[in-house]
Amino acid sequence: MKWRRNRTSSNVEDRRGKSPRRGIGGSSGGGLGKLLIPLILKLITSKKGLIILGVVIAVMYFTGNNPLNLLTGTSSNNQIQNNGTYKGTAEEEKLAAFSERVLASTEDVWNKILSNYREPKLVLFTGEVTSACGGASSATGPFYCPGDEKLYIDLSFFKEMEVRMNAPGDFAQAYVIAHEVGHHIQTLTGISKKVQQMRGRISQKEYNRYSVMLELQADFLAGVWAHHSQNIDLTLDNNDLKEALNAAFAIGDDRLQKQSTGRVVPDSFTHGTSAQRMRWFKKGFDTGDVNQGDTFNAPNL
Repeated sequence: MKWRRNRTSSNVEDRRGKSPRRGIGGSSGGGLGKLLIPLILKLITSKKGLIILGVVIAVMYFTGNNPLNLLTGTSSNNQIQNNGTYKGTAEEEKLAAFSERVLASTEDVWNKILSNYREPKLVLFTGEVTSACGGASSATGPFYCPGDEKLYIDLSFFKEMEVRMNAPGDFAQAYVIAHEVGHHIQTLTGISKKVQQMRGRISQKEYNRYSVMLELQADFLAGVWAHHSQNIDLTLDNNDLKEALNAAFAIGDDRLQKQSTGRVVPDSFTHGTSAQRMRWFKKGFDTGDVNQGDTFNAPNL
């Protein structure tokens, strides 16, 4: 995959290193703090104890540690990590810059295709993150939250794709971001809301079917982006297409279930089979026509 220009998106929130982490003892006042409070109270009741406590606080202060961490059980390393400037490895910083460029490419494409397109934001995080849809960890994988119209991704997922899923390649990574942007488009067009409103009104089996249709349409929209990006800022070759299709194959419900449990349960599918995901991405890529992505009325998914 080759870029013909170097624009990066301004719609990126870098929250890496700022994810909430709990130190020893958990939340404020818990664990270690509960053990130390009685000791501190005992120290302040005597002149000698006050001197000892004063020395401890002074040492902590001048060594860059927050004395309040004695009560909260929070380590000073977390303070530095949460409040300082995060700097990842060279590989991670490269992935961050790459993600900004992919998002910019989706903006260029969808602003041309859709009138009044509202650009989503991309949130980069490490470990765990809070969104309008609630909290999530890296184990959740990349996701889109319609409540705040933001995409969330821990860049370590790309390494997981390469190592655990055997789906390497920069265009495979771009496909993941473009898929989440596809969910944003579904929010703008009201499709996601219609599916969400069915929850609780139909059986779980039936709701899963609609969820599959939603995910396959997002795959299709990712393919539409790939089709049009070639006329704007990308040069793709056959290997790039293979990378994206391989990624779609790697995250099919049937393949993931087979890997994790050794069996496949079609009624529990929520994203579609490997074959379906590959087919709908390829259809979007080949046609570039958003009108051909109606997965909800397609005779055969």
